[in-house]
Amino acid sequence: MLILKALHIFFVISWFAGLFYLPRIFVNLAMIPPEAEAERTRLLTMARKLYRFMTPLGALALALGLWLWLGYGFVGLWLHIKLLLVVLLVAYNFYCGLLLRRFQTGKNRRSHRWFRFFNEAPTFILLAIVLLVVLKQPF
Repeated sequence: MLILKALHIFFVISWFAGLFYLPRIFVNLAMIPPEAEAERTRLLTMARKLYRFMTPLGALALALGLWLWLGYGFVGLWLHIKLLLVVLLVAYNFYCGLLLRRFQTGKNRRSHRWFRFFNEAPTFILLAIVLLVVLKQPF
Protein backbone atom coordinates (compact mmCIF):
# COMPACT_ATOMS: atom_id res chain seq x y z
CA MET A 1 0.00 0.00 0.00
CA LEU A 2 2.89 2.38 0.62
CA ILE A 3 3.97 2.05 -3.02
CA LEU A 4 0.45 3.06 -4.09
CA LYS A 5 0.52 6.00 -1.70
CA ALA A 6 3.92 7.13 -3.03
CA LEU A 7 2.72 6.84 -6.63
CA HIS A 8 -0.47 8.72 -5.76
CA ILE A 9 1.57 11.57 -4.25
CA PHE A 10 3.89 11.59 -7.29
CA PHE A 11 1.00 11.84 -9.76
CA VAL A 12 -0.77 14.49 -7.67
CA ILE A 13 2.39 16.62 -7.65
CA SER A 14 2.84 16.12 -11.39
CA TRP A 15 -0.78 17.02 -12.09
CA PHE A 16 -0.52 20.13 -9.96
CA ALA A 17 2.54 21.27 -11.87
CA GLY A 18 0.27 21.45 -14.90
CA LEU A 19 -2.60 23.02 -12.95
CA PHE A 20 -0.22 25.74 -11.78
CA TYR A 21 1.53 26.37 -15.11
CA LEU A 22 -1.22 26.15 -17.74
CA PRO A 23 -3.12 29.20 -16.42
CA ARG A 24 0.19 31.12 -16.43
CA ILE A 25 0.43 30.37 -20.13
CA PHE A 26 -3.14 31.71 -20.43
CA VAL A 27 -2.01 34.95 -18.75
CA ASN A 28 0.67 35.34 -21.40
CA LEU A 29 -1.70 34.42 -24.23
CA ALA A 30 -4.20 37.02 -23.04
CA MET A 31 -1.47 39.69 -23.16
CA ILE A 32 -0.29 38.97 -26.72
CA PRO A 33 -1.15 41.67 -29.27
CA PRO A 34 -2.97 40.40 -32.39
CA GLU A 35 0.05 40.98 -34.65
CA ALA A 36 2.32 38.64 -32.61
CA GLU A 37 1.20 35.46 -34.38
CA ALA A 38 4.47 33.54 -33.89
CA GLU A 39 4.41 34.06 -30.13
CA ARG A 40 0.73 33.14 -29.98
CA THR A 41 1.37 29.93 -31.93
CA ARG A 42 4.29 29.00 -29.69
CA LEU A 43 2.30 29.53 -26.50
CA LEU A 44 -0.71 27.65 -27.86
CA THR A 45 1.53 24.71 -28.75
CA MET A 46 3.00 24.73 -25.23
CA ALA A 47 -0.47 24.94 -23.67
CA ARG A 48 -1.88 22.15 -25.84
CA LYS A 49 1.04 19.81 -25.06
CA LEU A 50 0.87 20.60 -21.35
CA TYR A 51 -2.88 19.96 -21.21
CA ARG A 52 -2.49 16.64 -23.03
CA PHE A 53 0.26 15.67 -20.58
CA MET A 54 -1.31 16.83 -17.31
CA THR A 55 -4.80 15.41 -17.82
CA PRO A 56 -3.67 11.73 -17.83
CA LEU A 57 -1.48 12.48 -14.80
CA GLY A 58 -4.59 13.73 -13.01
CA ALA A 59 -6.48 10.60 -14.05
CA LEU A 60 -3.70 8.43 -12.61
CA ALA A 61 -3.74 10.46 -9.37
CA LEU A 62 -7.51 9.98 -9.14
CA ALA A 63 -7.34 6.25 -9.88
CA LEU A 64 -4.65 5.67 -7.26
CA GLY A 65 -6.53 7.84 -4.76
CA LEU A 66 -9.64 5.74 -5.30
CA TRP A 67 -7.60 2.56 -4.88
CA LEU A 68 -6.17 3.88 -1.60
CA TRP A 69 -9.61 4.91 -0.41
CA LEU A 70 -11.00 1.45 -1.11
CA GLY A 71 -7.95 -0.22 0.45
CA TYR A 72 -7.86 1.81 3.63
CA GLY A 73 -11.58 2.48 3.92
CA PHE A 74 -11.18 6.07 5.10
CA VAL A 75 -14.33 7.72 6.34
CA GLY A 76 -15.12 11.00 7.97
CA LEU A 77 -16.22 14.52 7.25
CA TRP A 78 -12.66 15.54 6.32
CA LEU A 79 -12.66 12.97 3.52
CA HIS A 80 -16.00 14.13 2.16
CA ILE A 81 -14.71 17.71 2.05
CA LYS A 82 -11.47 16.53 0.41
CA LEU A 83 -13.42 14.60 -2.23
CA LEU A 84 -15.51 17.69 -2.95
CA LEU A 85 -12.30 19.68 -3.44
CA VAL A 86 -10.94 16.97 -5.74
CA VAL A 87 -14.13 17.22 -7.83
CA LEU A 88 -13.51 20.99 -8.05
CA LEU A 89 -9.97 20.32 -9.26
CA VAL A 90 -11.23 17.95 -11.93
CA ALA A 91 -13.72 20.60 -13.04
CA TYR A 92 -10.91 23.19 -13.02
CA ASN A 93 -8.79 20.88 -15.18
CA PHE A 94 -11.54 20.46 -17.76
CA TYR A 95 -12.38 24.18 -17.65
CA CYS A 96 -8.73 24.81 -18.53
CA GLY A 97 -9.32 22.61 -21.59
CA LEU A 98 -12.33 24.75 -22.54
CA LEU A 99 -10.29 27.93 -22.10
CA LEU A 100 -7.54 26.46 -24.26
CA ARG A 101 -10.05 25.74 -27.04
CA ARG A 102 -11.28 29.33 -26.78
CA PHE A 103 -7.73 30.59 -27.24
CA GLN A 104 -7.22 28.23 -30.18
CA THR A 105 -10.34 29.48 -31.92
CA GLY A 106 -9.72 33.15 -31.09
CA LYS A 107 -12.79 33.33 -28.84
CA ASN A 108 -11.13 34.23 -25.54
CA ARG A 109 -12.79 37.26 -23.98
CA ARG A 110 -11.05 37.21 -20.61
CA SER A 111 -8.26 39.60 -19.63
CA HIS A 112 -4.82 38.70 -18.36
CA ARG A 113 -5.91 40.04 -14.97
CA TRP A 114 -8.77 37.54 -14.81
CA PHE A 115 -6.36 34.73 -15.62
CA ARG A 116 -4.01 35.92 -12.86
CA PHE A 117 -6.80 35.38 -10.32
CA PHE A 118 -7.92 32.16 -12.00
CA ASN A 119 -4.35 30.89 -11.66
CA GLU A 120 -4.53 31.07 -7.85
CA ALA A 121 -7.50 28.71 -7.37
CA PRO A 122 -5.51 25.43 -7.34
CA THR A 123 -3.10 26.88 -4.79
CA PHE A 124 -5.86 27.45 -2.24
CA ILE A 125 -7.53 24.12 -3.00
CA LEU A 126 -4.20 22.32 -2.55
CA LEU A 127 -3.62 24.03 0.79
CA ALA A 128 -7.09 22.99 1.99
CA ILE A 129 -6.55 19.38 0.85
CA VAL A 130 -3.16 19.13 2.55
CA LEU A 131 -4.63 20.47 5.79
CA LEU A 132 -7.53 18.02 5.61
CA VAL A 133 -5.27 15.04 4.94
CA VAL A 134 -2.76 15.91 7.66
CA LEU A 135 -5.24 16.96 10.34
CA LYS A 136 -7.90 14.33 9.46
CA GLN A 137 -10.56 16.84 10.44
CA PRO A 138 -12.12 19.97 9.00
CA PHE A 139 -10.11 23.05 9.92
